[in-house]
Amino acid sequence: MGSILPLAYLIDWGWLRIGPPYIYININPVIVSLGPLALRWYGLMYVVGIIIGLWAIQGYTARKGITQDLIYRVLWWCIAAGVIGGRLYFVVQQPDLVQNYLLKPWNILATWEGGMAFFGAIFLVVATLIWRARLERVNPLVFIDAAVLFGIVGQIFGRIGNLINGDIIGFRSTLPWSTVYVNPASWACLNPATCNVPVQPAAAYELLTNLVVMAIMFYIASKTKRPGVLTFVYLFFYCITQFTVFFVRDNIIVSFLGLDWGLKQAQWTSIVVFILLIPVSILVMRSRYARPVPVDELAATYGIPQKPLQEAVAALDTTTVESDEIPVETSVTDTTPDQAEEDNPAAKEETTASVQEI
Repeated sequence: MGSILPLAYLIDWGWLRIGPPYIYININPVIVSLGPLALRWYGLMYVVGIIIGLWAIQGYTARKGITQDLIYRVLWWCIAAGVIGGRLYFVVQQPDLVQNYLLKPWNILATWEGGMAFFGAIFLVVATLIWRARLERVNPLVFIDAAVLFGIVGQIFGRIGNLINGDIIGFRSTLPWSTVYVNPASWACLNPATCNVPVQPAAAYELLTNLVVMAIMFYIASKTKRPGVLTFVYLFFYCITQFTVFFVRDNIIVSFLGLDWGLKQAQWTSIVVFILLIPVSILVMRSRYARPVPVDELAATYGIPQKPLQEAVAALDTTTVESDEIPVETSVTDTTPDQAEEDNPAAKEETTASVQEI
């Protein structure tokens, strides 16, 4: 199918044109280039997603007893785990895995060009949060609940990056809201079969499902007292939405365990994860970590043994505290006996009585 040029547009902003009959996206995935370095919309959306995600969960984390210092100590581990897990799971699914990735390993690192499988990010981030929760002495379910709330917000901006990139392509379509990528630098135009042709806006569908799930999760977050509820709501919904949306995504159909049901890799992953989540959710929600938290307790540390007193004192001794007030110990130590007696007549009388007894 050749280039489609409607007679008039309802909206014509250059980078975005809305027909009838279709939506035309003409955005270069690269914002600006400085020699070999390039600032890309996809990478920028990740940064924006992290910033907005942290802002969005501030109230939730404060209620649960997760301090800002704790968030930032764990955040960088989770970002690294998310990028590594998401990228590796994307790479292993590619049909040109050997030729384009194993033989050219530098392509594995090219996350700025797009290509992330969010299931992989979920797997590695959850494992990382459990590890960090043990070290930080907090409830791992509270940690993961906060992470999925942060994640659903960040995903929205990731999908915007996908829309700009053109790296999530649906099947050809004649629906009036079909998307046409016309910029030669977009991922869609790397393949002549998907350049300048109307396709299902699969990334937009995922964006819409993210918005719906986010609204549900923030509502539940304001009501539930049980750690872990948000985690499993998110995971079950993600399996369902991925299984559904991939029916319109133009991905390769694969078989699994000899079954050829016309499904894609992400759909098989959704089925397996959904099935595994049923017994896992039952076991986890019966554990001591998922007990309802009393109103006067902090969810992050409720029921979790904290540092022994000796460790806490040692930690305080190594911390320099700046204050304009004179510590009580200093004022007592620096006071002479005569001054103490003048300030405290009762002490003076007691001292005199002691001398008389001697």
